[in-house]
Amino acid sequence: MPTYTAPGVYVEEVPSSQKVLTAVPTAVAAFVGFTERAPADDPHDPEGLAPRLVTSWTQFEQLYGGFVAGAKLPLAVYGYFQNGGALAYVVRVPNTEPAGEPSMIALPAADRSLGLPLVVESVVPDAELAVAVRGQEVPVDDEDAGPAPFTIDLLEGDNVVESYTDLTLGGPRDAATIVNETSTRVRIRVALDTETDLSSQIELLRPGVYNLEKAAPRPVPVNGRKFAGSEASRTGINGLAIADDVTMIIVPDLVTAATAEDGRVDLGLWKAVQTALIAHCEQHSNRMAILDAPPGMNPQQIKEWRSAEAMYDSPFAALYYPWISVENPGGTNGDAEVLLPPSGHVAGVWARTDESRGVWKAPANDTIRGVLDVERPITQNEQSMLNPVGVNCIRAFGTRGIRIWGARTLSSDTDWQYLNVRRLFNMVEATIMDGTQWAVFEPNDVKLWEGVSRTLTGFLHGLWQAGALFGQSASQAFYVKCDAETNPPESIDQGKLIVEVGLAPVKPAEFVVFRISQTKQSAA
Repeated sequence: MPTYTAPGVYVEEVPSSQKVLTAVPTAVAAFVGFTERAPADDPHDPEGLAPRLVTSWTQFEQLYGGFVAGAKLPLAVYGYFQNGGALAYVVRVPNTEPAGEPSMIALPAADRSLGLPLVVESVVPDAELAVAVRGQEVPVDDEDAGPAPFTIDLLEGDNVVESYTDLTLGGPRDAATIVNETSTRVRIRVALDTETDLSSQIELLRPGVYNLEKAAPRPVPVNGRKFAGSEASRTGINGLAIADDVTMIIVPDLVTAATAEDGRVDLGLWKAVQTALIAHCEQHSNRMAILDAPPGMNPQQIKEWRSAEAMYDSPFAALYYPWISVENPGGTNGDAEVLLPPSGHVAGVWARTDESRGVWKAPANDTIRGVLDVERPITQNEQSMLNPVGVNCIRAFGTRGIRIWGARTLSSDTDWQYLNVRRLFNMVEATIMDGTQWAVFEPNDVKLWEGVSRTLTGFLHGLWQAGALFGQSASQAFYVKCDAETNPPESIDQGKLIVEVGLAPVKPAEFVVFRISQTKQSAA
């Protein structure tokens, strides 16, 4: 209590006994896989392997590049934002190494008929250099001057590190001779035929700034340990430990790493990575693993794989089948369409459902944007053998579009059979944990018990009114118990505050049955 010694008016702030809980975000995705390049703007992460938050496809392109052959992650991220995703972390897994060859650029001639007359190569492999070409004026009264000379500046970033003026192609000021005798960074080669007549040319090279192009990086094998990564070094799946708000994790490039040159898929690696992903989500219990089924399998093979190899039993994972066909925006390999694991698009549908309906609505019976077709059509009878083992099918329904037609986890426990139930509890648990930190170290008495009860009751009552909980009344939908019964003296002596919370979650109408019978008129 404050002490007042002088007459006057005083104002005291009294903390409210009613705290308000705000639901935590439920649709923050994390993508682990391969990208065109690594972000280069963080001096603490020079290799660009730590998780980075992106909020749009444009921002992803700026940091990680665009679509590239040998990487499914960019296509998955594009599908995520296309389907309604808003927040995503990206964890780059290195799958290439520098080629170890000189960087190179062929400089174009001002006259297109001369092609690319000058080739510049770096001395050091994989150098990041640029060449700036500038023309020079020739005195008007010099009729025998020939083509105007040019200047070449070598740039590292925005800095000019070498400059060569009054150059020509051939003669005493030959560009190749002068630069090669002086430069420690580049070598120049004239690609023109020695008999080419340049006397009628006014300008030899087209002015501009040209970046030396690195040779294509060499692919390196990626194993399960690289995907799993390390929490300490902030790499791979486990590096996501620092991204507290992530709620779903996708590994679309598992197929890239697991596919051999002959096209066979290493199902051992597939299982190892998915097992590591599930273990991470179970450890961080507010997260869900969105898993892809292996490509190229028919429904019978998927059922056998699920039963004999992918023997996952976890409420923190969901499996989707089959793959989807999307437009190939990168144009790699000249194909107009490309097959893609569906996890990135599915994550976008989860985000869209959370935004429009709420996390308690099963993310199913909704169309997937940007999908042209499915890898193979699934019939009702085929799904009847996949649904019971937790395989969520993606099916084409003619004019109703291509829809997610399943909402199950991979859990054998019927309490956690449905995705929306598990994700609702994830949200409630994370919200309570974040929103009741104020209670730590408070006096553990009736006043605290009542304050916590009011806070939780207000939050859960709002969920019930929004349709997240089942029951005709609030008392049927949930209960909160925090009193002397849950907090006996021995528990208080141990410094514990124990609160019991019970929820009645809504479950999806997975099987809608109409019972129709024929009625017959009888004599009155």
